[in-house]
Amino acid sequence: MSSALGAASASDVRQISVLLYSDDSTVRDAVRLGVGRRPARDVEVVSWRECATHPAVVEAVEATRFDVLILDGEATPMGGMGLCRQLKSEIYDCPPVLVLTGRVQDGWLAAWSMADAVVPHPIDPAALSGAVAGLARRTGAATPA
Repeated sequence: MSSALGAASASDVRQISVLLYSDDSTVRDAVRLGVGRRPARDVEVVSWRECATHPAVVEAVEATRFDVLILDGEATPMGGMGLCRQLKSEIYDCPPVLVLTGRVQDGWLAAWSMADAVVPHPIDPAALSGAVAGLARRTGAATPA
């Protein structure tokens, strides 16, 4: 009986693809490590797409459907908050966006950017994985057949 329950819960796992933007490879590494493969019991990251430049993000989002976007607000020369606002304004049915802010007090700026979730630096893995899982649950993320 417990194996049947285990199989049922395994079929409810949302498999998501994530785009991660930061010009800093150490931030990208910290985010991938913080989110992990399973940010929650019901959410599994099956693919990552990393971008280090603003044009690469725009091109990727226009060409590929992602379930969650994670944008570093401290990236240069274009920060994730400005990029988030651009994507939300220009991309039809833009995926949910999590913005990493430089500090907690930057939450108002993240609201201006139209971010769906905000996590401040330094990255807290529990807050980050919780935010990604919450965004994944809001999307039409695929579940295995």
